[in-house]
Order: sequence, then C-alpha cells, then structure tokens
Amino acid sequence: MAAPEVTHLPNLPNDVEGLRQSIRDAVVRVVGEDPRQATERDWMEALAFAIRERMVERRLLTRRQFADEDVKRVYYLSMEYLIGRMLEANLRNMGILEPARQAMDDLGVNLDTILDLEDDAALGNGGLGRLAACILESLATQGYPGYGYGIRYEFGMFRQEFEPYHQVEHPDNWLRYGNPWEFPRSDRKYPIHFYGHVVEHHHPGGETRYTWENVEEVLAMAYDYPTAGYGRRNVNNLRLWAAKATRDFDLRYFNEGDYIRAVADKAESETISMVLYPNDATAIGKELRLKQEYFFVSASLQDILDRHLALGYNLDALPDKVAIQLNDTHPAIAVAELMRLLVDCHELSWDRAWDLTRRTFAYTNHTLMPEALETWPVELMERVLPRHMGIIYEINHDFLEQVRHRYPGDNDRLAR
Repeated sequence: MAAPEVTHLPNLPNDVEGLRQSIRDAVVRVVGEDPRQATERDWMEALAFAIRERMVERRLLTRRQFADEDVKRVYYLSMEYLIGRMLEANLRNMGILEPARQAMDDLGVNLDTILDLEDDAALGNGGLGRLAACILESLATQGYPGYGYGIRYEFGMFRQEFEPYHQVEHPDNWLRYGNPWEFPRSDRKYPIHFYGHVVEHHHPGGETRYTWENVEEVLAMAYDYPTAGYGRRNVNNLRLWAAKATRDFDLRYFNEGDYIRAVADKAESETISMVLYPNDATAIGKELRLKQEYFFVSASLQDILDRHLALGYNLDALPDKVAIQLNDTHPAIAVAELMRLLVDCHELSWDRAWDLTRRTFAYTNHTLMPEALETWPVELMERVLPRHMGIIYEINHDFLEQVRHRYPGDNDRLAR
C-alpha cells in the first residue's frame, strides 16, 4: 500500500512573484552574477536552483512522512537512467511551469530559449534506461517510498553528428557545465574491492569463515538527484555513484618527475564510472563492464544496509522493510554481494543469510534475446570477484542438492 502524500506545502511560494524573487536571488547568491550581466545560461542555472530549492523542501517532508509511517522501502538498481532534460520535467511535475514562464518573462528572459540550453542526462541507451527513469517518477507520483541507484557516468550516451556521407559518434560530456540538480555527498563513500584472494578460516566450533585479502580498493561516492512525482507533493531520490581513488597521486613518483605514473592509480580507479557501456568486444572492455556492475551494486547494498540499521531495524527485518528490484541482468551480482555482506561482514549463518536474501530481492527480465542476457567467463569472475565466485558455487551446490532431494534418480533433470 502506498504511503500517504505529504499533507502540507513547503514554505517557499510558487506564485509568479515568489518564483521571480527566488530566481533573481539565485543569479546573485548561487550563480554569482550580476542580473544585468547574466547570460541565458546563468538564468537557466538560476531557475534550476530555484526549483531545486523547492524540491528539496518537499523531499525532506516526504522523507519525514515515510519515517513517521514506518513504511517498507523499495530500491531500484539499474545500470541505466535515461533521465533526459530535467528542468522542464521538474517544472511540469511541480505544477509551476506557467508561473515560471511568467516570472522569466518579467525578468526579460524567454523560458523556451533557456530550456533548450540544458544538456540531456543521457545515462542510458534506450528503452531500458527510459523505463527506469519513468519508474522512479511513477513511484513518486503514486506516493511510494521508492529510490533509484545507478552510476554517475562522466560521459553518457554518445552524441551523434553527421559529416559528409556518414554518421560520427562523439563523447557526450553532459557534465561540462556542471549539474545544478545534483547534491554531492562526500560523507557517503563506500569501499569497493576487486581481485585479491580468499582465505578460509576454520573456527573451533566447526564454523567456517572467509576473508577477502590483498584486494584493490576503489571508493564509491554518492551524488543525489531529487525525483519529483507528477501532480503530487512527494519527492523521492535517485542516488548515483562516482568512482574515486583512495589516493590522488603517488608523491614519490611525482617528485621523481614521473607525473604520468604518479596519477596512474587515480586514473585507473576513476575509469570505472567514466563511460556508459565501454566496448566489451575486448577482454579489457568486458572486465571494465563487470567492474562497473559490481561497483554500483556493492555501494548500493552497503548504503541500503546502513540506512536499514540506522532506522533502528535489525537484519532479520530486512525482507519486511526492504525490497530490492534488479533491473535486468546488469545488477544480478547483487544476490552474491548481499550474501557476502551478511555472511562475511555481519557474520550471519549461511542459511539465515540465504533466507533473508531470497525474500528481499525481485528481478525484472526485459528480453529473451541471447545477446542481451549477460554471461561472464568463469576465469574472469574468479580473478575479479573471487569471493563471489565461491558464493555462486555454494548457491549452485545447494540448488542441485534440492533437485536431487525432490527428484531422486532423475539425472537428466539434474544435468539440465
């Protein structure tokens, strides 16, 4: 059942006069420009900040409402969000498109002109990403406590231009002018591990535990984007992760004059969130794609568990208070990752962790075309995510044991 919508409006006025004053103030206080000298892009950013200010108030009220109602939260994990231009969408969803148009006219600026200046947040490839963006908007519109998780790609879907006789693809640097809608959360960083090896530990009571050692570490930093529902006062949140290096550069190499090597680790770490859909025709491209998927899944699950515990719930209440929806095959590694977090980090038993995991996840499959159903070489998985490969082996073993028990002697079924 949907949580009730926020029952009272924020303090900021949404009439023409109130919007005009907020936009003019934002030009000075946020953009840092004299209204007499402001460019059309300055006015576009000022309008975005004025609308964002109103969305944030509604976001805080929505979050408080959900906390008071003790609701179950749904988290949507997707590699793609084809959000598009957010300024006009937010004006429409907030119900203030026409007041904003009049306010801009009063300031001597044409709204349609500045709407065309905004870059598309092309963090998706097509139907899958557009569907994900629509689902987030629908959740807010219907009053559900639903939140998105994905990757803040520095370069989104390629930009197309036509040259004589052929089409040319260029990088889509959608962040070249910054993004007025995002909130960097430098306090929300999570360690993400790759490579290394797994060590098995046998405890006196017969219990076996595992540690993942000699890993390469990358930090995932959160960026929040308020998501307004249409015609409602509810505003939910989309949280995107950017890869950050654990250190900016190696001072020893820098002092020796080897500047490229000094920043090599930083460049390699931050490549993870650089480009939407790296070319996976090569082995290195396939490896980067796997790292991207695990990167955002691990950060999201760590964040979800942190929020769940901070709200005062215990882990046994996870399926009652959390639903995690996996958007196609890309975040499927989340099943093994949640098992790792519950078993290795929170020291739950395998059976208890598996019961919680099964009751927490749901999955959407968008197509049966073989080229869209991801598979990974076992060698690659064992090298990049060795602990998860062990967990997958154990899940598979338990499943085959259930088949043997239910269909004794049916080896053909077991083979299938």
